Amino acid sequence: MTLEKLKQFRTEVYTILGKAKDALFDLMDAVLVTRSVNSFAELSVSPVFRRQWSSVYEAIQDGNPPRTELMKLYIKQLNPTEKIILAGDHTAWARLNAPTLKDRTYEHQVQPMSGAKPVTLGQGYSTIAIVPEAEGSWALPLLHERITSFENPIQKAASQLKLVCSNLATRPISLWDAEYGCASFVKQTSDIAADKLMRLRSNRLLYGAPPAYSGTGRPRSHGDKFKLNDSSTWWTPDQIIEVNDPKMGRLSIRLWCNLHFQQSKDHSMNLIQIQRLDEFGVPKNKALWLAWVGMSMPALSSFWQLYCRRFAIDHW
Repeated sequence: MTLEKLKQFRTEVYTILGKAKDALFDLMDAVLVTRSVNSFAELSVSPVFRRQWSSVYEAIQDGNPPRTELMKLYIKQLNPTEKIILAGDHTAWARLNAPTLKDRTYEHQVQPMSGAKPVTLGQGYSTIAIVPEAEGSWALPLLHERITSFENPIQKAASQLKLVCSNLATRPISLWDAEYGCASFVKQTSDIAADKLMRLRSNRLLYGAPPAYSGTGRPRSHGDKFKLNDSSTWWTPDQIIEVNDPKMGRLSIRLWCNLHFQQSKDHSMNLIQIQRLDEFGVPKNKALWLAWVGMSMPALSSFWQLYCRRFAIDHW
């Protein structure tokens, strides 16, 4: 991005911020240049925040940035010739000591202490971002919204994906963690112009395509069972390849086509298993399971890069 383009972008952002735009703009700059923030009030002493300390709180209280307009402005900065890769996630913000905080909910959060329950009390947030680089931590959040107690993460992510895709000129590929690898998410996003690559939990149960109608009785809705954690239920893969990566080593990748969840029998998907191998070809750890729901699937050899590198998964 050239300096002139950056200036134009900042001017457009400032124009659409609405109320308290001066304080909000300074506050955003303070967040960007502050390496670590121990308290919210600390932002008021940033060199780029040119107002008194009380303006930090007034900016949040009075300002209401238009999310959709800002998202459209972010999308305008993208290269129209590049394939757009989206990533969605649900994160928890623990607020255990804030009993008066409005609409606190129980949220899943991995605990660092052994034996602790992975649950916290606070607020959940749903984020959908563009991940332009195959490696690295840079991403462009398009929407970051709180999940209220009247919603669930699946509903919120589906609505965000629909809004983002309605403003994109091309069909994107969206990446999702195991929380979204379920029939509910597949059905709620079936009418959205986006391909989906989802991680699946290893205890998931899938079904193959039903056999041809025999002419008697009710036609079957499901084929044979496919249990991810039971290799005796697996049938011969449609494709098997091996790749050698300088960073992740030797990988075995298998593909099974035309499977589905029990509750989404009308939405078929491709199942991918990625397994890391040692020098003797023996699996080193648990397999990574992915599901593709969409139109033209990328080459099998690029799947592990598309998901693992962009989600920074070096081991599993």
